[in-house]
Amino acid sequence: MRRALPILAVLVALLTAIALVNPHFLEPAGFLAFLKRAAPLVILAAGQYFVIVSGEFDLSVGSLVTAEVVIAARLIDGDESATWPVLALLVVTGLLVGLVNGVVTTRLRVPSFIVTLGMLLVLSGAVFLWTGGAPRGALSEGFRVFGRGGLGPVPWSVLILLVLGAAAILLMRADFGRTLMAAGDNERAAALSGVRVHRVKVFAFMLSGLAAAVAAILLGGFAGVSAQVGQGLEFSAITAVVLGGVALGGGRGSVPAAMAGAVTLEALFTLLNLYGISGALEFTVQGVIIIAAVSAAAVRLPRKSTPRTGDAHAAS
Repeated sequence: MRRALPILAVLVALLTAIALVNPHFLEPAGFLAFLKRAAPLVILAAGQYFVIVSGEFDLSVGSLVTAEVVIAARLIDGDESATWPVLALLVVTGLLVGLVNGVVTTRLRVPSFIVTLGMLLVLSGAVFLWTGGAPRGALSEGFRVFGRGGLGPVPWSVLILLVLGAAAILLMRADFGRTLMAAGDNERAAALSGVRVHRVKVFAFMLSGLAAAVAAILLGGFAGVSAQVGQGLEFSAITAVVLGGVALGGGRGSVPAAMAGAVTLEALFTLLNLYGISGALEFTVQGVIIIAAVSAAAVRLPRKSTPRTGDAHAAS
């Protein structure tokens, strides 16, 4: 939990700044509305965390979110009876995309950056081919309730976020979490110590795909059907994870910090919006955060020392 303290301090400062501009923000209704908006990104960040801490990347989650929403609208087309079968299909699709990303990365030894970038293009092209740039169909009220409804005053998206967040924390405290962290820190050493590196990395990609499916369900309910609903979310998720102090090289970081990074990023965008700053600046902010975080991590990491000549002869 100590790793999350710096980002939590930043989050508190941002929330305070928002409250100064909008005094109603910290009221229960206002704060729950903020968490409702942030929930999809926080869930995506939790899924991205598993992949990044294993030493890999997943650039496909944004296009996967878009594809899932478009598929749901086309298949449901306002039919309430199709809601639950389509929800199940979306979850399975997310897991399958993660499985493909993981298997190609680990078994064929293709860099995950290339694999998931290719998957991003495949999914984006498939969505455009299927819709012609204009999504068809409509989501049912039973589908949209997850993004718009709630249990009393608490939105469903916030409840789902709390459940999935707790599950992610428990998973990282179990054996899987320790082996995943070991694989990200030093893959060869982890393999020599008996860790099934390929298996844990594939599972990490599947968790990322599952997170994208859940985020798509919430975003579809909240924002409706759009061919741009997931645009840029892959970069937002990576930025949130990096902002939470997770090392891009893998092996270091915590789930709470990654999720706090996503809430902080959403709070930052909210503050910029309150001050009337253009939304186009969001990508600039994300780029600055990634460069600054990676640079800071590079400065903190100890440099490998070069062996002296005498030591090299002694070793030989």
